[in-house]
Parts: sequence; structure tokens; C-alpha cells
Amino acid sequence: MKIGITGGIGTGKSYVCRLLKQRGIEVYDCDEAAKRLIRTSPIIYKGLCQLIGPDAFLCQTDKDEHTLNKAAVTRFLLQSDTHAQAINDIVHPAVFRDFEESGIQWMESAILFESGINRLVDKVVMVSAPDEVRINRVMSRDHISREKVMQWMQRQWSQEKVRQLSDFEIVNDGIQPLEPQIETIIKQLAYKS
Repeated sequence: MKIGITGGIGTGKSYVCRLLKQRGIEVYDCDEAAKRLIRTSPIIYKGLCQLIGPDAFLCQTDKDEHTLNKAAVTRFLLQSDTHAQAINDIVHPAVFRDFEESGIQWMESAILFESGINRLVDKVVMVSAPDEVRINRVMSRDHISREKVMQWMQRQWSQEKVRQLSDFEIVNDGIQPLEPQIETIIKQLAYKS
């Protein structure tokens, strides 16, 4: 059984994944995989160069890794609302393939439903937190303004929408302990498999 873990910015899904790893459960991190594949995949390299132009990457290292030109990508993204989807159309299929080939049963993705990678999992665990808690966490972690955090939150699906599509929920509000919630879900998943 494949399990997806999702949640908006500041909900603590990465922390939940660290707790799972402490239990010996390997979790595939879609964000880290995307960064790795952008550096190493010839298909992504070619696709982004065709889409953005030759300045999409800064250089190629002696390890056949490419360094993404974040300034060029940002300029491209700001030119049109459709440009983010165009980049995703190049990167996401590679991440999907990489996850399927990894043999890992659990995966973490902030945009599990938005990207369509939810089709590769059998069950979805949502990590949620009150908006004010999320805002404070991200402001503290990333040293950015409240307004910037709220902009990020508004770009993501609402917690209510994700909740309706998820099979389980872990509430990470700083009050309810996480370990018992994780334990309950693991037991329920073991029973269902």
C-alpha cells in the first residue's frame, strides 16, 4: 500500500515525516526529488532550456549536474500565470517516475492533489494546523513577513478542500501530541492492508 502525506505550508508535514523515519518508515520527499532531478535529468534540462531559454541553467558541473538559474526561472514565472504549470508539466512526470521506481511506500508532497501524484497512492494523510499557527511557524522558520506567508498560503489549496480528499488527518496544532495520532494511523493502515 502506498501512502501520501500532504499539507499546506507551515503545517509540519516534514516534521511528521521525520517522526515516521524515526520509526523506520522511509518517506520519499517530492520536493527534494524535484531538486535532484532538475540538477541531474537530461530530459528536464532539455525541457527547461526549450521552455525558458538557454539561460535556464547557470553551468554544468563535472558530475554532469546542472545548476538552475533561479533568477531566470523567476523572471519566466512572473511573465505569465501559465508559466508555473508549463514548468510543472516538465518536472512532475519525472518525479512521478522516480517515485514509482524508488519502491518507497510513503511519500511527502505539499501539492499531492494539485500535481496529480495522488493517483500513485492508495491512501492520503493530511497534516493540518490552524492558520495562525502556520503563519507564525513560517515567519519564524523562513524569516519572511506575515504578508508573504499569507501569499504562499493563498496559492495553495485550502485545508478544507484537502481534508475532503484525504483519508486521515494529523492535527499539528502544538496542543495535541503527534505520536499517538501517527500510531493510530499506522495501525489503521496495517489493518487495511
